[in-house]
Amino acid sequence: MTAGTTTVPVAVDDLTEVRVREPHRIATGWAARRRRPLVGDDGRLLLVAADHPARGALGVRADPLAMADRRELLTRLVTALGRPGVDGVLGTPDVLDDLLLLGALEDKVAVGSMNRGGLQGASFELDDRFTAYDAPRIAALGLEGGKMLTRICLDDIGTAATLQASADAVTALADAGLMAMVEPFLSVRRDGRVGNLLDAESVLRSAAIAAGLGASSAHTWLKLPVVDGLEQVMAGTTLPTLLLGGDPVGDPADTYAAWGRGLALPAVRGLVVGRALLYPPDGDVAAAVDVAAGLVHGGDS
Repeated sequence: MTAGTTTVPVAVDDLTEVRVREPHRIATGWAARRRRPLVGDDGRLLLVAADHPARGALGVRADPLAMADRRELLTRLVTALGRPGVDGVLGTPDVLDDLLLLGALEDKVAVGSMNRGGLQGASFELDDRFTAYDAPRIAALGLEGGKMLTRICLDDIGTAATLQASADAVTALADAGLMAMVEPFLSVRRDGRVGNLLDAESVLRSAAIAAGLGASSAHTWLKLPVVDGLEQVMAGTTLPTLLLGGDPVGDPADTYAAWGRGLALPAVRGLVVGRALLYPPDGDVAAAVDVAAGLVHGGDS
């Protein structure tokens, strides 16, 4: 492999060798990537989320290390991104750079995950520093947007720094004309662990706070959980909203039904789902992704 072959996809087993001998292929690959509009004619999005590992969150259901095998994760992501109706991916630089080398990001939406410093289980978890992408790099690489987790804990001083950083990122992304995806939660500490409040009133309040971040809301999208009373939540905003998949628990059929009900609400414009699609109980990634694509895009998927 030589310089100038940047558009030739790399095999998963060759990624480390390319990173050792031809690291420039990442920069040239981003420059050459075929881009697409953020949304298509139906104005909806299905994104696969792959930013959990950078926060030390590797578990799926009862397996605490389900996402630990990087080659397995990448193989599942390539399968998902190759299915009709999948618009793109949300990830950190390590994952997106690998997918770029694998040729999986051509004509796909790429959203960079920005703040991964609030490591799962850490005493500083709610001081969620921006340790991955920043807005200037997202713009320079030609990504379509950036996502920020914005957990709001009224009893934790780290929330103030997270809010300020998220507001600055929303402003910078808006200045560049790029999506700012804000994922807010009202959060609490219980027995030393951070938990998110998932009742409708708490999600509504978190969305109201998130919507006001930054000097412009022109490019702000919300990423919100599916909760009972989602109609009340969505009545509180005009911002386009993507529903997150969350921790995959229970029967997938029940999860799909809940997604479908949420997607019927006017402000809900799609899904951002990771573990529930990449690690379904039966292991059939393609089938799980196809269900989600049908829910988001209908007959157009």
